Amino acid sequence: MKKAHFVLPLLLVSRLAAQESIERLDSALDKIIARDATIETLCQGFQWSEGPVWDEKEQRLLFSDVPRNTIFEWREGAKEATIFMKPSGYTGVSEISASGGSNGLAFDAKGQLIFCEHGDRRISYLTPDGGKRTLTDHFEGKRFNSPNDLIIAKNSSIFFTDPPYGLPNEKLRELDFNGVFRVGTDGKVHLLVKDLERPNGIALSPDETILYVAQSHKPRAVIMAYPLSADGNVGEGKVFFDTKDLTGPGLPDGLKVNAQGIIFTTGPGGVLILSAEGKLLGRIICGRSTANVGFGPNQKSLYITSKDRVLRVKLL
Repeated sequence: MKKAHFVLPLLLVSRLAAQESIERLDSALDKIIARDATIETLCQGFQWSEGPVWDEKEQRLLFSDVPRNTIFEWREGAKEATIFMKPSGYTGVSEISASGGSNGLAFDAKGQLIFCEHGDRRISYLTPDGGKRTLTDHFEGKRFNSPNDLIIAKNSSIFFTDPPYGLPNEKLRELDFNGVFRVGTDGKVHLLVKDLERPNGIALSPDETILYVAQSHKPRAVIMAYPLSADGNVGEGKVFFDTKDLTGPGLPDGLKVNAQGIIFTTGPGGVLILSAEGKLLGRIICGRSTANVGFGPNQKSLYITSKDRVLRVKLL
């Protein structure tokens, strides 16, 4: 009886591993991911891993576990991740949702960690001495829903999305829309987009003339592209890629763009790799819903937060 109990988990692990693969739909993918590339599992055991970002100074990966209200860190060679910060996104005593922790993470030009806090409904940053400061928590006198993901422009402006996923109930809403915002270098908050049902991941093209926004709204699960002017305002958006014909667990969530303009976005099946023209080149099949991605040093690796695990794929 004990022997049978031991074999079952091994079979389950084997089946999950078999679900992971790299799906090649265009020969252009061979210049991005080598033919012999593998999907590594770096650490696991999380509830919902999110927001991976490489810390170049400390040579470590930081990422959020949103339900656990924790930021973890992982270092090369480690079998497990360790706690970097807890609490990470909610420090209050009132009602909190199951998704109250930090989400998207990024480093600014000063090396400060900037992060989206679901529970405290703000964008915050860590000071060099370890203290936390609020960057912004409201628009026109009303609190944000639950800032989700962010991208920092070359001029240090911060673009972020604000869906309601971190709210414990709709009664706490103060804004009647789910917006995409920009925080200017002067600290002022500007509303850019307010007609998306569930704006989520966000990224910029290499020349910063296009703002990409992933929408995790099942009836319209798309990647949007907005022309971005030099003053930080956006023009009329268009659907850059529609995931409706793809199968597999997950919806558009986090996304990143490399120096060549290739878009890596989570979506049905795992991670979608799109050309700068919006052509699907292939997918990294993760076997379960996948939240976000982040580049390693020199963009030679892709870190993937896939539900309870953190994965890595080497890039060319």
